[in-house]
Amino acid sequence: MTATPSESFTAPIEMKKTSAFDVALVGIMVAVIEVCKVAMMELPNIELTSFWLIMFSKHFGNKVYFVVPVFILLEGAIFGFGDWWVMYLYAWPLLVLVTRVFRKSDEALTWAIISGFFGLSFGFLCVLSKAVFLGSLPAAFSWWIAGIPWDLVHGAANFILMLLLYKPMSKAMIRVEKSVSG
Repeated sequence: MTATPSESFTAPIEMKKTSAFDVALVGIMVAVIEVCKVAMMELPNIELTSFWLIMFSKHFGNKVYFVVPVFILLEGAIFGFGDWWVMYLYAWPLLVLVTRVFRKSDEALTWAIISGFFGLSFGFLCVLSKAVFLGSLPAAFSWWIAGIPWDLVHGAANFILMLLLYKPMSKAMIRVEKSVSG
């Protein structure tokens, strides 16, 4: 007797049913990121998106895998779906994956270095999508070189913001985690 497709399939990971609370929590996380982004728009290359994605990845685990695509789609809906948006499709998930690898660390300096390096490399991460849209890798590369001063600002700002905010926000997130988990 052969197994039917439904009998032979086993999920690689156990899927937990998503609750209304989980949906609301994801919405709150996206709202926090978006409000901070809009509030800081006038400051060139100074943002809290990296900070919040690191904190949410570290403290809310797999729920962040819903936050990132919602945030990216919201950004496109608000600001348009340009070449910058294509880069978001791989840059922000990359930050989340790196965070998940180092999630056990509780050192502000470690997270400041990761966040700072991400900000410093943000322009380089744009090169792939820029090359596609410009039709030329050399043109995209020169675009990146011209933007290095802004990447330096981005990296320094990410480093400083994480260094200043990590401990107090981590304590707050731990309190939220405890109240959420029961």
